[in-house]
Amino acid sequence: MQSYTVQPAKGVRGEIRVPGDKSISHRSIMFGSIANGVTKVSGFLRGEDALATLEAFRAMGVQIDDDGETVTIVGKGLHGLEEPTDVLDCGNSGTSMRLLTGLLAGQSFFSVLSGDKYLRARPMKRVVGPLSKMGARIGGRAGGEKAPLAIQGSQLKGIEYDSPVSSAQVKSAIMLAGLYADGETVVREPHLSRDHSERMLRAFGANVETFPGGVKVRGGAELTGRDIVVPGDISSAAFFMVAALIVPGAELVIRGVGVNPTRTGIIDILKGMGGDLELLNERDETGEPVADIRVRYSQLKAMEISGEVVPRAIDEFPAICVAASLAQGTTVVRGASELRVKETDRIAAMADNLKRAGVSVVETPDGMEITGVPALKACAADSFGDHRIAMSMMVAGLVAQGETTISDVDCIATSFPGFRELLEGVVQR
Repeated sequence: MQSYTVQPAKGVRGEIRVPGDKSISHRSIMFGSIANGVTKVSGFLRGEDALATLEAFRAMGVQIDDDGETVTIVGKGLHGLEEPTDVLDCGNSGTSMRLLTGLLAGQSFFSVLSGDKYLRARPMKRVVGPLSKMGARIGGRAGGEKAPLAIQGSQLKGIEYDSPVSSAQVKSAIMLAGLYADGETVVREPHLSRDHSERMLRAFGANVETFPGGVKVRGGAELTGRDIVVPGDISSAAFFMVAALIVPGAELVIRGVGVNPTRTGIIDILKGMGGDLELLNERDETGEPVADIRVRYSQLKAMEISGEVVPRAIDEFPAICVAASLAQGTTVVRGASELRVKETDRIAAMADNLKRAGVSVVETPDGMEITGVPALKACAADSFGDHRIAMSMMVAGLVAQGETTISDVDCIATSFPGFRELLEGVVQR
C-alpha cells in the first residue's frame, strides 16, 4: 500500500478540469447496454469503479469499445444480456453492486456479484429487501445483508416502496428492476437524492415520471441508444474547491463541472460557510446542467448542516470536514448517518484523522461536531482504504504546519486517477 507525503502550500492558482462524473459514467454503461442501438459516451470516467461496471457488461455479452476518447456501446436491448460464466467483480464500487442487483433481478439467468473486502462488508439488505418484495430471488451472506450476492433472475411485479433512507443507489436499483416488472413501480424517499437515473432513463425512452418526494417507473418500455456527454464530477471538484478556500491567496477555476441541483449541496454548504464561489458560463449538456466554478480563498465560519442539503452533498462530506476544521466556531452535522456505511465509516474516519491534526471533533450517531482551529498540525493520516478520505487529507495537508503523510492512497484510483498530479499542478510551493 502506497503512502503519500504532502508539503504545505504557498498558494493554489490556475484552471483545471476534473474527470467525468462517476455516477453518470456508471449509468451510461448500464442504460446503453440494455438499450437498442448504439450509445456513444464522451467524458467517461476511466476510474476503477466505472471500469468495473463496464467489464461486468462485457461479461454479459455486450460489445463495448473504448478508443480513449469515446466509449461506444452496442446495446443488446432490455432482454438481450447473456448469463455470465463467472462471478461479476464490482471491485470497490457500491454503485456497481447495488444497481446491478436491481437490473439482474429481472433477467432470465443466474448471476453472482462480489467485490473487494471493503465492498463485501457494506450493507446490501437496503436493496435486497425491496427487490425481494418485487419477487426477486437473491441470496447473500448474513441473510442477504452482505456480498457475494447470488441472483436468480425472475419475473418481477411493481411495488410502492417508501425508502427509509435518501439514497440514489437504493432508488436506482428499484427503478432498474421496475423496467422489468409488471405494472408500475413507485419509490418515495425522505429527501430527494441525486436524480441522474431519472434524467438519463427518460432520455433513453423509459416510462419514468417524477413527482414531489419520489419517482414512478412503468415496466416494459424499450430503451433507445443515444449520445451522452459526461460532465465533470462535482464530487471530484469538491477537493479543489476546499483547497482554494483554505489556502491563503488562492484562486482557482474548475471548468465544465456538473451542477445538477441534486448534487450542489457542497456549493450551498461552502457558500453558507462564507466561501467565495461563483458559477460561470452555466449551460445544459445532454440533460445535465453544467458550469465553470470560480473559487477564491475565504475566511470560513461554522454552520449547522442538516436536512435536505445532506443527501445533496453526501459524497462530499470528507472534504466539507476539512473546510469545517479551519472555520471559525463549531460546525454541527446532523442527519448524515449514511456516512457510516460508505466505503468506510466516514464519520469515524474523518474524526480520527482530524483529531490527529489537532482538531476537536465529537462524533454523534448521525453526524459530528467540528470546532475549527487556526492551523492544522502535521500528522500521519489514515485513508482507511477510502478514496475520499485519502484525497480530503491530502487537501488538509496543504495548510498543515509541516509534512502530512497519508497511508494507502492507492484507493484514489477508484474514482480519480491523476488526482495527485492535478493537485500538484495548481499548488504553489
